[in-house]
Amino acid sequence: MSEPAPQITYDDFVKVDIRTGTIVSVERFPEARKPAYKLQIDFGPKIGVKRSSAQITEHYPDAQELIGRQVLAVVNFPIKQIGPFRSEVLTLGVADETGTVILVAPGKKAPNGQRLF
Repeated sequence: MSEPAPQITYDDFVKVDIRTGTIVSVERFPEARKPAYKLQIDFGPKIGVKRSSAQITEHYPDAQELIGRQVLAVVNFPIKQIGPFRSEVLTLGVADETGTVILVAPGKKAPNGQRLF
C-alpha cells in the first residue's frame, strides 16, 4: 500500500474531471504488455463515447459481462498512446491485496456523464 499523497486544495481536486460512464463495448487487447481490454465507455451526450485501455482481465475474465457496467473515469487527461491504441480516458480502479485491479463504480446507477464531487 502506498503512502498518502500530499495535501491539495479543493481547487486542485476540481481540476480532475471524474465522470460516470457505461461500458458499451469490450475487446481483448493482445498488443498490450500486460493482459488488458479495450473499452468503449458512454459518458452521455455532452462527452460522448470514449475509449480506454484497462488491465482488468484477472477479476473480469468474461469481457461480455462488463458491457452495461457503470464505471468512473477521468475524462480530462490528454490522450495516451498505448501501443497501437489511443486511450482517451483513465478508467479508475483500486488494487486488491495482490495488486490486481478492481473497477471503481457508483454504488447505485447514475446518469452517464455525472461528475464526481
